[in-house]
Parts: sequence; structure tokens; C-alpha cells
Amino acid sequence: MKKPKASILVVEDDPAILNGLLDVLVFNGYEATGLEDGGQGLGASLEENYDLIILDVMLPTLDGFSICRTVRKKRPGQGIIILTAKGSEDDVVTGFKAGADDYVSKPFSLRELMVRVEAILRRTGKNLGNEQVRFKDIFFDGKILIASYQDRTVELTRREMDIIVYLHRHLDRIVSKNELLTEVWQYADADIETRTVDIHILKLRKKIKTLIGDTPFILTIRGEGYRLDPEE
Repeated sequence: MKKPKASILVVEDDPAILNGLLDVLVFNGYEATGLEDGGQGLGASLEENYDLIILDVMLPTLDGFSICRTVRKKRPGQGIIILTAKGSEDDVVTGFKAGADDYVSKPFSLRELMVRVEAILRRTGKNLGNEQVRFKDIFFDGKILIASYQDRTVELTRREMDIIVYLHRHLDRIVSKNELLTEVWQYADADIETRTVDIHILKLRKKIKTLIGDTPFILTIRGEGYRLDPEE
């Protein structure tokens, strides 16, 4: 019997959506488990070993953001996707702050869902940012996910550290959004519509600003992409 590609937990309280997700994942070769309750979802997330967890935001007993925060704290390398209401950017931002790797907006296409699922499973255990970088006197430590400058420190997410490491490796040029999606997020199809990169860059800039004020750090090159501001 062929071994499933990966095991995935789906926590979603709408039975129609849950069953549809499970059918799609199983059809694509994954081992999929579904739960409708947030508290049960958290318990399963911590007691079992899943390659990926897909969380709805609004759930009975415990919401998806709370589950995400708890799981991320106890299992830093866990792959997590948040399901959000369509057009709800607040949910997207909150999900990333809680530690989600990516999001899918309802209603979603099966192609969009599988692109995100496959991307996260490809990059699990292949993080760029397990190293240390010093740039403009800020010390980025990928081992403990901290950025420090003089007597100030901020916590980073794994994805924020991955972005810093990748931009630092390519200091001599502009890095496009599609390149970041391909090399950092591991999307096989980087042309899919997503604001993931923009939101992560915005959050990262805010954190860096708390360390060094308005000193330029990550530059946006209109129509082309991003780069670290060259050191003098």
C-alpha cells in the first residue's frame, strides 16, 4: 500500500467545508483528519504529530488564533494554515501575528488551497533562517528568533527570519515578490494572487523600526521588489 505524502489535521466547524477539505486532501494523497471543535483541535495538535494543521478562525470552545499561538509556542516548526473570511485583512494580519505560515481566504479554489498546502510541506524542516546575520548593527539570531540592537530586542517569526536571510544573501540586487514566494515560501506557482509577502514585509519593517527608528532598512523598489538598504 502506498504511504500517504503527509498527515494533515483540519479543524473546521462547518461540516460541508470540513468534509470537502478532507476529500480533496485524501484525493491528493494525504492522510487527513478532521475535527469540528477548537478545544479538541488544540488537544490533537499537541498530542499527535501532523505535518500540517489547517485552522478555521471561528470555532466552538477555542478560536483558531488561540490554537495557532499555543501550537507555535510549543512546536515552533509546525506547519499552520489559517482559513479566513474573504477580504478580511484583519484576520490575515492577526493570523500571521499568531504564527501562521500562510492563509487561505473563503471561498477558496482547490488549486489555491493545494498550492499553499504543498508549499508549506516542501519547506517544513528546510528553513533558511537557522543562521545568524548582522546588518546595520542589528543582530538577527535565527536560532532563538530574536533581533537585537544595542539594548533593544524584538522577537521574530521564522518566516521573518527567512526573509532577512534571503535578502542578505542577495544584497547586490533587487529580489522580486515572485522570487520570495518561490525561494522563501516554496510556492511551486508564484503567480497565485496573495498578499502574504506584503504583510510580512510590513510587519518586519515595524519591528525593525522599534530597534533603529526611521533608518532605512528594507527598501521597496516600485514594480520590481525588495532589497536591503545598502550600507555606506
